[in-house]
Amino acid sequence: MTRVWRLPVLLVLSGAVVATGLTLRGDPVMAAVPLVLFVLFAGVNSPLVFPRPVPAAEARRRSAADGCPVVYWRPGCTYCLRLRLRLGRDASRLHWVDIWRDPAGAAEVRAANGGDETVPTVLVADRPHTNPDPVWVREQLPPAP
Repeated sequence: MTRVWRLPVLLVLSGAVVATGLTLRGDPVMAAVPLVLFVLFAGVNSPLVFPRPVPAAEARRRSAADGCPVVYWRPGCTYCLRLRLRLGRDASRLHWVDIWRDPAGAAEVRAANGGDETVPTVLVADRPHTNPDPVWVREQLPPAP
């Protein structure tokens, strides 16, 4: 679990160092700008932006029941973030598996990508799709109830 928060914590600490340096130079107003930017960037790269992850087996079970795709992702992945942000509200309909938290999910991604943990890998009808276009992923969603 701590691995997921490394990048966000590092970003906040970096922002604090930059802000401290600017404050010591006598420019406290300008110190707030990079601090806010670093905190926002940390928030976007944190697990808070993504829907709550589920284990791979549970995601597959839910996908079989409702027909929604399974997304294998990891925190800090810019392509995963792009997919999540471009899906907007529809992202909550997908089943998200954090491969850093779920070894079975990581194994499925490696099996689908020739041994590489390339994410996002989206599983639609038991077929993996590596780094698909967010528009295509949205098209794979069943009609909303």
